[in-house]
Amino acid sequence: MLSKAVRADAEPAMSAEQHNSARNNHAAATAVAVVAAVPALAPGASPAHPQPVPVAHAQPLSPPLVQDLPDELIQGGWSKCWSRRENRPYFYNRFTKQSLWELPALGQHDVISDPLGLNAAPVGGVPGAPAAGATGASAEDAALRKRRLSEEIGAGVAGAASAVSKRTKSEDVMPVTPVAPVPKGWKTEGGFASPTQKPKPPTLPFPIYWNLEVPTNAVIKERGLFDTFHPHPEVELFRAQLTVRLRHQYQELCQQREGVDAPRESFNRWLLERKVIDKGRDPMLPSDCEPVVSVSMFREILNDIPIRLSRIKYRDDAKKQLFKYAEAAKRMIDNRNASPDSRKIVKWNVEETFNWLRKEPSPSKEDYLDRLDHLRRQCGPHLAEVAKESVEGICAKIFTLSCDYVKRIRDKNLDMLKENKLALPEEAAAVAVAVPPAVDRLVYCFPARLSIPPWPLPRVEMHTENDMTCLRYRGEMVKINQNYFNKLEHLYRLGSTDDPRFEKFLARVWCLLRRYRTMFGVGGSEGAGLHGALPVPVFEALHRHFGVTFECFASPLNCYFRQYCSAFADTDGYFGSRGPILDFNPVSGSFEANPPFGEELMNAMVDHFENLMSSSTEPLSFIVFVPEWREPVTPALLRMEESRFKRRQVLVPAFEHEYRNGAQHVCKGEDLHIRAVHGTAIIFLQNDAGFARWEPTADRLRLLLEAYRVQGRQQQATPSTPSTTAPSSTPSHTASTSTSSPAVESSAGGSAVVSPTTSSAGQGEGSGTATTAAAAEQTENHDETKQPVPAEEPKKEEDKILESIEEWI
Repeated sequence: MLSKAVRADAEPAMSAEQHNSARNNHAAATAVAVVAAVPALAPGASPAHPQPVPVAHAQPLSPPLVQDLPDELIQGGWSKCWSRRENRPYFYNRFTKQSLWELPALGQHDVISDPLGLNAAPVGGVPGAPAAGATGASAEDAALRKRRLSEEIGAGVAGAASAVSKRTKSEDVMPVTPVAPVPKGWKTEGGFASPTQKPKPPTLPFPIYWNLEVPTNAVIKERGLFDTFHPHPEVELFRAQLTVRLRHQYQELCQQREGVDAPRESFNRWLLERKVIDKGRDPMLPSDCEPVVSVSMFREILNDIPIRLSRIKYRDDAKKQLFKYAEAAKRMIDNRNASPDSRKIVKWNVEETFNWLRKEPSPSKEDYLDRLDHLRRQCGPHLAEVAKESVEGICAKIFTLSCDYVKRIRDKNLDMLKENKLALPEEAAAVAVAVPPAVDRLVYCFPARLSIPPWPLPRVEMHTENDMTCLRYRGEMVKINQNYFNKLEHLYRLGSTDDPRFEKFLARVWCLLRRYRTMFGVGGSEGAGLHGALPVPVFEALHRHFGVTFECFASPLNCYFRQYCSAFADTDGYFGSRGPILDFNPVSGSFEANPPFGEELMNAMVDHFENLMSSSTEPLSFIVFVPEWREPVTPALLRMEESRFKRRQVLVPAFEHEYRNGAQHVCKGEDLHIRAVHGTAIIFLQNDAGFARWEPTADRLRLLLEAYRVQGRQQQATPSTPSTTAPSSTPSHTASTSTSSPAVESSAGGSAVVSPTTSSAGQGEGSGTATTAAAAEQTENHDETKQPVPAEEPKKEEDKILESIEEWI
């Protein structure tokens, strides 16, 4: 044979001779066979290009081959041929002119999207191995892909049949196969795995911000089930469409009646305020409230009349806003029904403002702001009186539309119950509140359960895009970070009891994500402020030093513990939620409360906590984080400061701490942290038994504040440590993340004010900015006026605390 006449080391594998031979052998289906002539080579000489020589033969020199290739390979241009030179079959592609000894693999590479095979994965995870058939491959690389049979079995021809079955060196690299595009599998370290290979779990892109292994210490009186409907993707999609329509109608009413846009986040705050007093049937939209006119919505619309004032940075901006306000006030008083006195006062002040603008030579930014403030004080009450009836009509109209939409949603739920032949709930028991059980006994808190039988759920499609998991139902897609999707799976395993095989898991996750997306709003960053979370080190300190195991305001997406209260019992109960906090009545336990910043909700929270602590003799502790709003001061903050259950209070200055984004389950890493623009008051509300068990001593307060400071320092030093590097979190109540020395006053029943004196060291990426000298001085003055220290003994104790903090720094 020809292979005996040629030296084994005289030419590389996959050389031009073999390629030409492969082409010619493939075309020799007729009576003429084509053989490549290889002349003898001198040492160091390159092989000459052979010319095909026709050779006639009377009988076929190759055995008949059975084309048993898969359809995918045949469609990709592959066929099985016989090599007379090597006396064994090979595979040839008529599209790419490629020859391979081994059977091509399926789904490795698409020539249309990747013609050079750069993304093809080598076998065995060898990085950088060239794809078979790649242009410019060296002779050595080609030799690894295709070897002569004579090189492996030597000169002996008798063992050729057995040697064919031996593993050749070409098995070290998987050949590249151009076939039709196929869906990509999970990405592995060496590339993309084959469709049959079990995918590896993805790598976590950032630390985990939860600890679901902490058991609860919250004890409650055993309660009944919630009489509300189970979530269904069809109903949830219908609710989302109606809610979006209601938001648009709110915007249109504000523009048509008052000529202003709907205040930002006003609709979300309206939902919070209404649900505090709502006795309706829908878990989100209000339908049974008194009074009908919302106080928060009325106040916010009036605040934007006659124009919305934006934040002023420069002198020209202040001048423009002053002129626009005066012009809008004059136009409004002329076009509305106003009393003669109101019309006279507004017009006189507007004319005075115009004269001041014309005559004042070069006013400063502060002059413009003072003039604008004066004009608002003089004209604001008269403009509000003129617009009062119209604004009340807007609020009443929105509530009426909401009641109509709630009725339509309930009718859809009832129709689905009839379709599935399930029992209909009685009208008297249709209100979504927990029914008290017949037996009154104490148990550890457990997730919310629904009394209405569950219905079958439709199929929800799932796929991944980079590190995001996408769920799609009827064209409506929701996304969630892969880590948070795994978290929901863990919570579902702990909290769900009716779906052990996870057959309804995807549908319920879709309903959960769709519900919160509907509540937040259609804007990209809208509603995120209602869903923030505390930093992980703070949660760890609260659990370690104050026994906290429960969050009063959380959700399955941002919770740290597996036991928490959330806004929705129907969608969140499968993932461990205990239901709304105002319907949750514990008799013992330590709790963290970080409420959304709605005044009505915070007032209701204070009432609820005081009632619980008054009626229980067991240890109860609530550590509350609320914004330090003083101009004007919020009633909830004043009530907690004057409460008989207040034990300690810590003030964290503005811009010295951060929140974790409320949209942390979908946001990017650089958007995970939001700096607090207001101070945060941390208030300890405890009954006598709770104070005896979890007393906020000076040492415990110091350790709690250290948790804030450690976070900022470790973000710079060890950003990959999950337990301590969690970037500063979101709950508006956080301590300084810079390396500061807080001064804590721990007098009995008093408050502790954090007065950081920051240094430039230790401020890593994501930590708060350094406190300015003016801010530090202002905080110190506030501390002196609020907490004087007349005696020397407390001063000595405070010095000891400060010395220990300085040693720690």
